[in-house]
Amino acid sequence: MVVVTRIRREVLTLPAARLGADNPLPPLRPLDEVHRIDDRDREEMPRDMARQLGHEPLGSLLPVRVRDGYGRTREPRPVEALVIENDRLRATILPGLGGRIASLLHLPTGRELLYRNPVFQPANFALNGAWYSGGIEWNIGATGHTTLSCAPLHAARVPAPDGGEMLRLWEWERLRDLPFQVDLWLPEGSDFLYVGARIRNPHERPVPTYWWSNIAVPEDVRVLAPAEEAWFFGYERRLRRVPVPTYDGVDRTYPPNSPYAADYFYEVPDGRRRWIAALDADGHGLVQTSTDVLRGRKLFVWGGGPGGRRWQQWLTEPGTGGYCEIQAGLARTQLEHVRLEAESEVSWLEAYGPLDAPPGGEWTEAVQGAERRLASALPRTRVEEAYAVWKPCADTEPAEILAVGSGWGALEVLRADWKLPGTPFPESALGEAQAPWRELLRTGSLPEPRRVRPPGETLVAPHWRDMLETAPATPHTEYHLGVAQWHAGDRAQAVRSWERALPLAPSLWPLLRCLAVADQEAGHHERAAERYADAFDDLCRERRDDGETWTAAVAALGRETLEALLRARRTAQARAVWDRLLPAVRQRGRFRLLHAELLLAEGSSARARAVFDEGFEVADLREGADVIGRLWARLSDEPLPARHDFRMRPDPV
Repeated sequence: MVVVTRIRREVLTLPAARLGADNPLPPLRPLDEVHRIDDRDREEMPRDMARQLGHEPLGSLLPVRVRDGYGRTREPRPVEALVIENDRLRATILPGLGGRIASLLHLPTGRELLYRNPVFQPANFALNGAWYSGGIEWNIGATGHTTLSCAPLHAARVPAPDGGEMLRLWEWERLRDLPFQVDLWLPEGSDFLYVGARIRNPHERPVPTYWWSNIAVPEDVRVLAPAEEAWFFGYERRLRRVPVPTYDGVDRTYPPNSPYAADYFYEVPDGRRRWIAALDADGHGLVQTSTDVLRGRKLFVWGGGPGGRRWQQWLTEPGTGGYCEIQAGLARTQLEHVRLEAESEVSWLEAYGPLDAPPGGEWTEAVQGAERRLASALPRTRVEEAYAVWKPCADTEPAEILAVGSGWGALEVLRADWKLPGTPFPESALGEAQAPWRELLRTGSLPEPRRVRPPGETLVAPHWRDMLETAPATPHTEYHLGVAQWHAGDRAQAVRSWERALPLAPSLWPLLRCLAVADQEAGHHERAAERYADAFDDLCRERRDDGETWTAAVAALGRETLEALLRARRTAQARAVWDRLLPAVRQRGRFRLLHAELLLAEGSSARARAVFDEGFEVADLREGADVIGRLWARLSDEPLPARHDFRMRPDPV
């Protein structure tokens, strides 16, 4: 047999914004997550669904950092890609950007099966900030877009079940401390890309887990799935059961028909084949199917309202068509987390390929017609058989490393001596970020920084917290111990650790900032404002240069300080902070917005309005946020200008 499947490297050139430096401040505040529901909705849910909705939802981003250093200036930049193809399909994967499948091209027809974003433009949609639209993404960790959306994954060439080549992606997911892998291969002559996925729990305790494969497709389609009902979730934070396809007199299976952004989680009956398809008016499109473990199916729409349209424009370049997302996950909805037992794993197989079927007409007829076409193109038994032959290959060691991810998995494997066949995390992957923690593991002491710079990342898992508690109590160790204690919910002890460190600490601002957050969370806003002001003073004295690292620190602390001072109505101090910001920071859209708020607090409403008239773009505007609209309402009775209208619900709250 001649194997035609091959994997090769490619460099794409895209108009791309720089990611910039991560925010160096530990994310101590509760997670700002839009996917919360009213408790009243739980009463009508199936028991297992209600239980999983309450199963250890994520409360903190720690130990992950926020990625908010990106802007909106796009220039042609090289993007490393890996291409896997046979004579029917070509899949283009971006290992340095979350392992996303950026393109899935059907070679005989020349049709792109996905929505392919022609630019790389980060926006604040991931749990930790930077995320971009388009393609197929792998969301693991907790409700929302993964923290790995713009992070590098490990990648390697591995023998495929049919003797050809398979592309393996893997990483260590840090929110839940779980390793995972995604194996992609194209059997000879196949119109379907196979994706084998596995999440492993090496711990001696159960861990909540989460997975949704998100597939962006053009929005001028009809979405079909084998369901008569769906769980509807809008940004009003209500989750309720609705009929499919028509709800409130509108057929919601045509994405442009929805007035606002919304999720439709399809209730696929037990025993029914799991699949979802997006077909254009001519009946051409993409279908995704899987083994039954991946039980959930979902449609996300931006809606036809001005906010949804504005977000679509924001994420790409003018002239690009809109998109929606069809998705598949481990649970009915994305608001649930599934219990993964100790020292166990969960795995499944997905298949992606073209489907031709009439999409219009009566719902049941359209679904059954598509299901028959799918059964002909890719029988359900063939998917089960593909999973069975892939599963033994999941442990096959990589033949050739193609890309390198982070060193965090290597650190955890070094600590616990875990054996994870198929997904190596070698010591060679350890880098500068892991170096002090490796030293703590080796010697029992956390080394002092060798040069003055913002603190590194803090590891907060119980085993690392235990090591910090027994390490020599230097100011540097007390800082990290306090962060770990805060994450564990022991806020009083965290405050004591930070306060103990202050008298001898060579750098005060990281400790003062942590104490300021603690004050804010306790409702002591005046004291928080004072501590923020002191922290910013200390940072300005300590800053060594205007390089990316220090600029990120000044921007992050400057923003929090301005917000705290304005909340405490300390306008003069806020002005003093503004004047000490770097000019390049003051020009950022987020700070232009803060300047308008400062001007309004100073009584200069006309000058604040002028900031809006001059125009600005808040690159890291959060999904669902209405901060621009609220400030505009204080300045004007006029409607919010369209360029600032990102509202994703009918009535802003």
